[in-house]
This record gives sequence, C-alpha cells and structure tokens, in this order.
Amino acid sequence: MKYLKAVNKYFWKYKWRLLLGMLFIILSNYFRILSPQVTGFVVNTVERELTTQTANKVSSGRVAATQAKEISGNQKSDTANYDILVKKYIRKLDTSHQSFGRKIAFSGITLLLLAVIGGIFMFLMRQTIIVMSRHIEFDQKNEIFRHYQLLDTAFYKTHSTGDLMSRMAEDVSRVRMYTGPAIMYLGNLLATIGFSLYFMIRKDALLTLYVLAPLPILAVTIYMVNTIIHKRSERIQALLSSLTTNAQESYSGIRVIKSFVQESAMIRFFTANSEEYRKNAINLSKVEAIYFPSMGLIIGLSTLLTIMIGGFYVIHGTHHADLGTITEFIIYITMLTFPVSAIGWVASMIQRASASQKRLNEFLETVPAIQNPPHAISQPLTGHISFEQVDFIYPNTGIHALRNFNLKIRKGEKIAVIGRTGSGKTTLAQLLLRFYDPTHGLLRLDGKDIKTLDIHNLRSQIGYVPQDVFLFSDSVTGNILFGSDKKTEPPARKAASFASVDQEILQFSSGFDTMIGERGVTLSGGQKQRISIARALSKDHELVIFDDCLSAVDARTEKEIISRLYGYLQQKTAIIITHRIFTLFEFDRIIVLDQGRIVETGTHAGLMAMNGYYTRLYEQQQQTGEDGQTRD
Repeated sequence: MKYLKAVNKYFWKYKWRLLLGMLFIILSNYFRILSPQVTGFVVNTVERELTTQTANKVSSGRVAATQAKEISGNQKSDTANYDILVKKYIRKLDTSHQSFGRKIAFSGITLLLLAVIGGIFMFLMRQTIIVMSRHIEFDQKNEIFRHYQLLDTAFYKTHSTGDLMSRMAEDVSRVRMYTGPAIMYLGNLLATIGFSLYFMIRKDALLTLYVLAPLPILAVTIYMVNTIIHKRSERIQALLSSLTTNAQESYSGIRVIKSFVQESAMIRFFTANSEEYRKNAINLSKVEAIYFPSMGLIIGLSTLLTIMIGGFYVIHGTHHADLGTITEFIIYITMLTFPVSAIGWVASMIQRASASQKRLNEFLETVPAIQNPPHAISQPLTGHISFEQVDFIYPNTGIHALRNFNLKIRKGEKIAVIGRTGSGKTTLAQLLLRFYDPTHGLLRLDGKDIKTLDIHNLRSQIGYVPQDVFLFSDSVTGNILFGSDKKTEPPARKAASFASVDQEILQFSSGFDTMIGERGVTLSGGQKQRISIARALSKDHELVIFDDCLSAVDARTEKEIISRLYGYLQQKTAIIITHRIFTLFEFDRIIVLDQGRIVETGTHAGLMAMNGYYTRLYEQQQQTGEDGQTRD
C-alpha cells in the first residue's frame, strides 16, 4: 500500500467528487438497509393476522380482545429497534387504521420505492467515483508522458520502448481500478457491513455473534491469499512488459525479419514469452479462484446458522425472537453476500495496483541527468562555440568518446568534422544540443557555460539533422514544420527547396499534404534524409548541425543540395559531421577526429599538403568512389 501513496494527490485534487461519492454510498446503503426491517414488519404482521383469525374462531370475544392487546404490545416491542423512518412508517400505518390487505400493499410499494431510491443513489455513486477514476487516469497518463519527455537520452538507451508503453498503458489501467472500482466497492463494503451490524446487534447481539462467527476464517484466508497475489502480480507485470517489447520490436523490424525469412523464429520466440506469461497469469487466476468458493461457503454457513439458531429461539420462545427476526437476519446476510465476496476482489485490485504503482514510481522518481539550472539563461545565440579540455564517457557503455578535446568555432564559420566511425563526431552534436553533459571540461556558447542556458531556449535555436532519420505518421508539411506552430505549405515548400526535395514532393499523390507512413516507411532513404534536412532548415537558426545527413543520396542530388545549402548558410554557423570528404563545399576549417582527439585541422588544400591522416582518408575515398564529385 505504501506505493499507492503517490496517487493521494489526485484524491485531493478531486476531493469533492470523492466526498460526494462516499455520501452517495452511505445514502444508497441506508435506504437499502431499511428493506429488511420493513420486510420483518410485514412477516410479523401476517403472522399476527393469522394468529388473530385463528384465535377469533376458537375463543370468546374477551379472550380475543386480550390476545389482541398482547399482539399490539409485542408489535411495539418488535419495532423498538427499527430505524426512525421505519418506526414513523409503521406508526403511520397503525394510526390510519388500514385494513390488513392495504397494509401489505403499502408495504410492497414502500419496498419498491426503497429499491428505486437506493438505485438512484447507486447511480450517482458510480457517476462520481468511477468518473473521478477516469479523470485520475487521464492526469496520471499525462504526468507520466510529461516525465518521459524530461528524461535524458541515456535513460532511453537503457530502457525498451515496450516497457515504457506497458507502464503507461497496462500499469495505469490497474491503478485506475484502485482509484475507481476498488475505492467504490470498499466504501460500499464498509457501509453495508456497518449498517447491517448496527441493526443486527440492536435486534439480537447474541444471534449476530453466532451468525458472523465464520468471518474470522474469511479474514485469515484473505490475508494469506493476498500475500501470494502481490508477489505474482509483480512477476506478471514484468512478463507483460517483456512481451510488449518483443511485439514492438517485431513490428518495427518487420522488413528485416521478412528479408532474412525469420518469421517462424520470431513466432517461436514470441510464443515462448507468451507461454511464460500465460502460465503465470493462470497460476494467479487459480489463487484468486479460492476467494469466491470461500465466500459462498462462509455465507452459506451464516445463513444456515441464522435459520437453525433463530428457529430454536422461536420454537422455545426465547430472546423475544419471531419469524420477522429470522427473516431480517436472512436478508441482512444476503445483503452482505456481495460486499463480503468483494473483499477478495477489492484486495486483489489493490494488490495489483500497488505492484503497478511501484513500477510507475520507479520511472516517476527517476531524476533526469540533464536539467535546467535554477536560474537558467535565455538569450539569442550568435554561433560562437568553445570546447575547453572536454572529456566525455558514455554512461551506459563506458566508451571514452572525447579526450581532452579543444575547439573554438567563430560566428559564421562553416566547419566540417570528419573521421571514421566511432571517432566521436556525433558526440559533438549531442553535447551541443545538451543531450549529454561533458564528463570533464567546459562547453561554452557565446561565452556562457552551456549548463547555465535554458535547455528549451537552447535547442529551439539550433537546426539539427540527426544521423538516424525519424519521420512521424503525419503529412509532409507536418514533418517539415515539426518545430513550428503554424503548419502551412509555403514555408514547408521553401525549406524543401533548400533540401532539393520539393519537386519530388509535388509528384506525390497529395503533394505536401501526403501522409507519411510510420517512421517514413512509404519514402525512400534519400527522400527521408532530405525531408529531415528540410525540417532543420524550416526556421532561421543561427547554428545548424548536420550529422552525416547525405549518406543516402546519389552524387548528383548531393551536389544540388550542397549548392543550395551554401546559399542558405551564409552568415550562419554550420557544423557538418560526415565520414565523407566534400570537395564541392568550401569549408572554413576541416576538423579531423580519431579516437576522440583532433589529429588534424585546416582547409582541404592545407590538409592535402600535409600528406597525413586526412590525405589517407581522401585517397581511400577516391578508391571507393565517394569523393562527393558528380559522376555520370
């Protein structure tokens, strides 16, 4: 239960709905609890009427009158422990001198009205508490999603998408069962038991004790079974996350699966995971199945004890018991059947919700490694960049990506960062966007430590083309103008022209309104890259970073894009990260990286003259035909 304290803030937020719901629970059970008393009065009335008629047939008028007085006295004694409303109702019937038939008819109508009133309050109870749980579900999902957005890149590298989705969907749904049905049924249980015990004890405390004697057995059963349920629920939720991850990866990688003809292998893998989940879920269901037979047995014993002991009382004329008392107690026991049987259900829901909330708390309590400082600075960026003795080690793998890295970039410079795979090129982009912070050293933008700058303001001023292109299931315009508030075609077309993809987009079925499939599955690799470039160019950024963004385009298109980029990047600071050497683009400097260090720096001509590391890269590229020149 300690994990569920995290949802108390929602109960406070919707306190009026919760309080109204509890009030409706009390009123619903109050009007329902009057029915056994009215029914007991009817049974006693019928019994006395039959007794009076029999007495009239065999006795003289004086004896009959004496018996009538005794019956009247007994009736007053019987109703002494009834609720005040029932007392007023009986008094009203007695003073109106209604016939026996009319009394029975009015009592039947009264029972119907009590059922209708109780039903109305039950409807209102559900409209307040269940609706409250839906509001809480909505708020909790939004809280989790917002927190997911704040978590740093390292977190997403160590947690699977399937697990994240499972926690937001399945675990939140289980918590909703606690904030709604469990709370409602628990309140209903307490109200029903409270009212029933109160009137049962007032009627006959000793009979109540006999009738409810089996309940301690129920309490022990619930305690033992709930302990098992809690442990198994945690195991099942973990297996469900694994199953969801397996399915999500299969859907995302379906083309790879099909190309390697691994459908059968993936089915076997999924079936094995699914079988493990099925076995654990069935075992949990078997444990939960103990509840309901136990409820039925205990309620049956209570009903049997009521009839047997109450019957002895009536036969021997002790404890002022009568048929009405037995009838009332049987109805009380029947009314307790569902609430008592719901104890196991409610306990199971609470245990499952506790296990789910524990999983949610693990993420909600995760503090992002990258956060805004208390007094974050928001200022326009001009493009001055300074790396000062920067070291960086990836936290999840321990890879030493940058070593004593020093680099100064002035406003308006066009810098190429070249090196083999794993040399630390992409790390520079991720540090500039503050996806990570340097392990050691300082990174300054316009003279300010990047850690003092507002993260959202910083990233909104940098145009970034990632190495791994990601497009959303949206229109072409929506994808290009992803970072803009207004998504109209003219600015999207302008950005697409800079990326040399506008003419191809116009040939799509709906032009710029064409819907792109999930992750851009309907487009070629080159089209996806160029739309990603257009997205980075859609706003007038002072700093633009291209991370190996032309690997999927042909040489002719590459030349066209570079020529257009050259015009766009005038007066802007640009960092082009690539493993290929572009001789068509006039860079102010070319930075050559190897194992996280700058091994050479200079212009293309200067580096070629040095006949060093850069020259060898260029010659290897020439041999493989990747020189960036136009080839027909």
